[in-house]
Amino acid sequence: MKNERVNSLEQLTQLIQKYQKSYYDGEAEIGDAEFDRLWDELQALDPANPILKKVGADGGSDTTDGFPKARHLIPMGSQEKAANPEEFRAWAAKVSGPAAGLDRRFIVQYKLDGASLELQYEKGKLVRAITRGDGTIGDEITANARRMAGVLTELTVPFSGGVRGEVVMTHAVWRKKYTEKANCRNAANGIMRRKDGAGCEDLALITYDAAAEGDDAYFADELSKIDWLKKQGFKVTVTREFTGAEAVIAYRAEVASLREGLPVDIDGLVIKDPATDMADLRRARPEKQIAFKFELETAFSILRAVEWSESGATYTPIGIVDPVRIAGTTVQRANLNNPDMIRSLGLMIGSAVSVVKRGEIIPKIEGLAPGGALPSKSLPAEKTAIVFPDRCTSCDTELVDGGTRLYCPNPGCPKRLLHRLEKWVSVLDIRELGEKLIRQLYDKERVRQIADLYTLEPAELADYDRMGELSAAKVVRHIRTPRTLSLAAFVAGFDFEGVGETIMDKVAAAGFDTLEKLRAAAVEELAAVYGLGEITARTIVEGLAETRDEMDAVLAGGIISIAAPPAADAQPLRGKSFCFTGELVSMKRGEAEEKIKALGAQAKSSVVKDLSFLVTNDPESGSGKNVKARKLGVAIIDEEQFLAILAANS
Repeated sequence: MKNERVNSLEQLTQLIQKYQKSYYDGEAEIGDAEFDRLWDELQALDPANPILKKVGADGGSDTTDGFPKARHLIPMGSQEKAANPEEFRAWAAKVSGPAAGLDRRFIVQYKLDGASLELQYEKGKLVRAITRGDGTIGDEITANARRMAGVLTELTVPFSGGVRGEVVMTHAVWRKKYTEKANCRNAANGIMRRKDGAGCEDLALITYDAAAEGDDAYFADELSKIDWLKKQGFKVTVTREFTGAEAVIAYRAEVASLREGLPVDIDGLVIKDPATDMADLRRARPEKQIAFKFELETAFSILRAVEWSESGATYTPIGIVDPVRIAGTTVQRANLNNPDMIRSLGLMIGSAVSVVKRGEIIPKIEGLAPGGALPSKSLPAEKTAIVFPDRCTSCDTELVDGGTRLYCPNPGCPKRLLHRLEKWVSVLDIRELGEKLIRQLYDKERVRQIADLYTLEPAELADYDRMGELSAAKVVRHIRTPRTLSLAAFVAGFDFEGVGETIMDKVAAAGFDTLEKLRAAAVEELAAVYGLGEITARTIVEGLAETRDEMDAVLAGGIISIAAPPAADAQPLRGKSFCFTGELVSMKRGEAEEKIKALGAQAKSSVVKDLSFLVTNDPESGSGKNVKARKLGVAIIDEEQFLAILAANS
């Protein structure tokens, strides 16, 4: 099952990159909330994924598509999220103890589904309006914001600070003028970032927060903050106060039933502590508030056909269903994952199926629809088997059905070679070399291997579509910019099926930290690396053998080099491993893991026989991890001892 997980990670990473690009191109395909869900999913599956350090970043430029950059007064971080009552109860108990179920007060607001915006005021006058961006720095769209309903250019008091809100489009405006857009959220995201500001008068700002610059005590609490916003003339999101977690859960169910009749889109509730805590708000992910999402929307339909999407060597099944409406969009195509899923569910053409949107973005067939979910008269009289492709459409090689994936095994398959070129350009982030140009170069047989990219000359590129001499020279200049890559990035760029930088980081951390050591490793040795297994290990060994000459050719060109492994004295904890359980007081678990990784140690999610330390603030407890650590002779240390190890090795 490891290949299935890695394939999913790769697809998820690519999706995040795609949506990030569309956002910064001013044609956002999804809203901030949905983007957060994808980001959170990747963070949960693969917290060390390099893209998490880049999501939302603007590449360091001063402008993006003409918008200047500006810094938020308070970081606009992501919120903790609860997908169901159980997760919300756990959060409520964590922030307030047992009183959460009895007399604990909560401020509850509609979670608006639009685009976040911060208005900055100096002595009561609007000076800047800034999009969320990366949470710290965003695009200044002040001229556009001034045209939106609900944006005040002057306040009744000489306030200096920020006002937070969500830019939304009402359903009425969408139906009247923007039905070519999938929904209100997509329309608002695109319009607010238009360079000419056209259509911004059709948008509205609904506020939910404010902070005074240099005065953390300006607002006594969250309710007085809302009252202040109202008195200034801002429109505010629906805000209520409840006592006890169960009252909040009941209110969520009530609001969910009213959701379709609201004038604007919401995708859940935001729950806050009544007391304003500015230190908490400055966290990348505040702890004293949470987004309590609505249940994942499910629809029932009939599977009418299966198409096979081709990406590199892999063939992925896509189900074609009768159109159904989910989360504001019409769905007719849904992911089926892999051949094993089709077989395990007994799916056939004509089956009644359950369709959901994972993260309300990616349509997916979850399984068979329950009996009676669809009228019997709508079900087809007969069902037919799903036909799997058996030969590669590119090279006519017989496909291999590996269960978790269906793929072409031919190392010389044209489609596979083209995908490798695209992957290399993606890993190196050579943005000037787009997919269209790569395909032209490949189709004309000018570039068939990665090393061929480094032989391109400006004069020949100038003859390609929409290039010209200046563009051609720019492309070649960026291709030939010397780069020193980590071993993980270098190998990932050669597109071994299901092997990305995260997997290769684990391999390097296990001691296979040079290309020579990696090439000399046997399948059994790599399979012993924590988190790999035999299938992934064999993929790496076979991939290295297949691409040996191509890798050597790239390195021989002198433009690309592989970074040397860090010196042993720079990684004093190399060879050690830590597993964290329970809450830390001084830092988040993720921060602790990053600290030990920087010192050369590994972070593990479970207690295994080669673990060095189990870190817990309750060493005497009878938890499963503690019991297993004692049985295996693993050292159990508390937070104070852990901090002492960090101090001694930093």
